[in-house]
Amino acid sequence: MKISRISLLHCYKLVFRSLLLLAALALYIVGRVKGSEGLFGGLEENRVVLGIIWGAFAFEMVLRFFPNKSESMGCQKQFRRNYRPYEGQEHAHIRTVPHRAWRTWICLAAWLTLNIPFGILYYAGVLDAGILVLISLAYAVCDMICILFFCPFQTWILKNKCCTTCRIYNWDFAMMFTPLMFIWHPVTVTLSLLSLALLLFWEVQYRLYPERFAEETNSSLACSHCKEKLCHHKKQLRRFLDRQREVLLKLQSKLNLNKKRK
Repeated sequence: MKISRISLLHCYKLVFRSLLLLAALALYIVGRVKGSEGLFGGLEENRVVLGIIWGAFAFEMVLRFFPNKSESMGCQKQFRRNYRPYEGQEHAHIRTVPHRAWRTWICLAAWLTLNIPFGILYYAGVLDAGILVLISLAYAVCDMICILFFCPFQTWILKNKCCTTCRIYNWDFAMMFTPLMFIWHPVTVTLSLLSLALLLFWEVQYRLYPERFAEETNSSLACSHCKEKLCHHKKQLRRFLDRQREVLLKLQSKLNLNKKRK
C-alpha cells in the first residue's frame, strides 16, 4: 500500500523530533560535564538548538488555529469546512455526540498523575529545567509514535477507532509541554501559553459544534472518505506482532514436544 502524504509528513516529524531530542540530550550532557550552572543545564548556551525547539513547535501550534490541508483530519475536524453531515442532517442542530465523557477525564487524570511528580521534583531541586525540556522532547517523539504505531490512550482508555475520530487529538501540544509549565522562562512560557490556547480553542469548538467531532454525525470522519490511512501502520505492526507470537507459540510447542519424547 502506498504511504499517504499525511503519513509521510508524520514520519518526517518523527525523524526531526528524534534528532532534536538527541541533539538536546548531547548538549545537556556536555553542559553538565563542563559544570554549566545555566537554567537548562547548558542547553541555553547553544541558542540555535533552543531557537529551533521554540520556532518549530510554535509554528506548528499557530498553524493548528487555522484550516490547513497539510494537517491530519484528526485535528482539522473542528473547522466548518471539514464538516460534512449525512444526507438528511444538513439542517439538524445536533448538540449531543455519542461519546463517553468519563474516558476523557480518565486521560486527563492519568496525564496529570504522570507529570505532577516532575513538577514536585523540580521545585524540590531533584530535577533541573534541562531534564524537563528533555522530557518534553521525549513526549514530542512519543506523540508521533502514538499516531503512527501505538497509542495507549486510544487502545486502553478512549477506545476510538483511529486518530481521525480521537476526542483529544489537539491536546497533544499541551500534553507534551506539561513539564515546561513548571519553568519560568520566555521560551517555556510562550510554548506553554500557545499549547493551552490551542487546547482551549479545541474544547470551545467541541462544546459549540460537537457534531463535527464524531463519525456518527460527520461523514468526513468515515473510513470511506479517509485519505490518510494512518491506521494502516498500526495494523501492520499488529499483524507483525501477531505473526511473531504465532512463531513463538509454535517454537514453544515443538520444544515441549521434544521434552516429552525425551
